Amino acid sequence: MSEISQTIQLPSIESAIALAGIGEANLPIISRHTGVKMVLRGQQLLILGQEKAVARTMSIVRSLHDLWEEGKPLSEADLMTAFQAVDTGRIEEYQELQKDVLARTRKGELIRAKTFKQKQYVKAIQNHDITFCIGPAGTGKTFLAAVLAVKTLLNDECDRIILTRPAVEAGEKLGFLPGDLQQKVNPFLRPLYDALYEFIDAEKIPDLMERGKIEVAPLAYMRGRTLSNAFVIVDEAQNTTPAQLKMVLTRLGFGSKMVVTGDITQTDLPKQQDSGLIVATRILKSVEGIAFCHFSQADVVRHPLVQKIVAAYEKFER
Repeated sequence: MSEISQTIQLPSIESAIALAGIGEANLPIISRHTGVKMVLRGQQLLILGQEKAVARTMSIVRSLHDLWEEGKPLSEADLMTAFQAVDTGRIEEYQELQKDVLARTRKGELIRAKTFKQKQYVKAIQNHDITFCIGPAGTGKTFLAAVLAVKTLLNDECDRIILTRPAVEAGEKLGFLPGDLQQKVNPFLRPLYDALYEFIDAEKIPDLMERGKIEVAPLAYMRGRTLSNAFVIVDEAQNTTPAQLKMVLTRLGFGSKMVVTGDITQTDLPKQQDSGLIVATRILKSVEGIAFCHFSQADVVRHPLVQKIVAAYEKFER
């Protein structure tokens, strides 16, 4: 069967760089998945290969149009979702996903769901009072929850954001750390702070915390409270005991949302201790009003190596 060639004329150098990626790293990824040869000459993208492969590649590139037209470099996660969209007849759905902007960071960067499962997660949070999200590192579990929490707070749709996680990390205990409570807790809550800093000036966060608009505390400090009109994020829930997670779930008050995130493959609890996240999944999976979202290594949106690391560990642990 003879080869054919097709040319896509890109509208600008910026869009060409965005499509090709840093160091043109995206082109070999697309070629590897489609079997075509791709050559970028200025603003012209030449695609050579078998007719079906070229047609598939053209569809993939066009499905990413809204992203590369912005001039923002495409990630491997963007490419993987485009492959999935083309191969499952979900191109229109994927293009809608690209248009659905969740928020804009302080630097002006547009935040969107990058994969179909991330989109499902966002919808679950919007439509449920309690949402569980279980998946490996780098899938955006905490970040997307924080994005929606900040958006809810800034739109006056809740009175406060409460960020909490169990203070269990590789066998360390808070009492061994120097400083007062806030100084002890800060290292454990750094991932949550990082997400907040994307949207709120660092100088404003202490004031918001002083006014009770943002509360950051270890899980143990939730005991005995009713969390009303709040957006609650329970992070690293795989490190809760069943009693701890039951305790925080039953703190939910009227007008509140709670998002519980965790990675059941990275539990720091003693070996004989059951994870509250695993137990809650079994007990609550059929309870109406609670949503469960499960991410896999295909949803990793960090550095491409993170996806490969997660996949390697998943293979080893089977």
